[in-house]
Amino acid sequence: MKLFERLPRSLALSEEGRAYLPSVRRAFELIADATQNLKPQPASLTISVTPSFAAKWLIPRLGQFTEAHPDLDVRVVATDGLSNFQSDGVDIAVRYGQPPFGPGLTVDLLFSLDFHSVCSPALLTGAHPLRTPDDLRHHMLLHDTHGLWPEYLEGLTGEGRVLATRGLKFSLSSLAIDAAVAGQGVALASDVLAGPDLAAGRLVRPFDLSIRGLASFYIVAPRKRRRAEAIERMREWLLAQAG
Repeated sequence: MKLFERLPRSLALSEEGRAYLPSVRRAFELIADATQNLKPQPASLTISVTPSFAAKWLIPRLGQFTEAHPDLDVRVVATDGLSNFQSDGVDIAVRYGQPPFGPGLTVDLLFSLDFHSVCSPALLTGAHPLRTPDDLRHHMLLHDTHGLWPEYLEGLTGEGRVLATRGLKFSLSSLAIDAAVAGQGVALASDVLAGPDLAAGRLVRPFDLSIRGLASFYIVAPRKRRRAEAIERMREWLLAQAG
């Protein structure tokens, strides 16, 4: 039976070929699906982190993990809310806070945080050079959710004097750090999040003072694990990166 019509420079389906095509196509698709299902599927892992930790620490390093573990598909969920390991499908999390985080969970300390004032190098030589604590009155303080500026300012003077009256408030630490890089003011940030910008010279520390944060970053995972081997690989990698 003739399925094609030969044209001068191409082929065209005959009437019989057009009738035959849909059934044949479905058959080939079934064969392709069955073949695909025989292939081993990569393991998957879902990690939940805070948005600032994702942007400033995890994402710049994550390529190293995926390159070392090509058999593992990684899904990153960036949220400030506490993920539910069961209903949200999360396997492991990095959380900022203080334990306990709940029953049935394992907790590993990832980072304790020391906070420094940071700013763009341009603020050190601008119209109002930032050289002493009193110079802060000419600059914007960039706040985020940790709320440590009052304690830090008191430490700078030992008197609790008001050194600055203007401020911008951000819901994420990463936004305050980005605003500092842009020269919009002085942020209070940990090396964990501001480290890359400090190393690249986009930020500097105008003062030597640092204060210890009230909370830390922890690795949190359920004791009963659906993907125990994949979770352990991510846990060990996080701790090695922190070290």
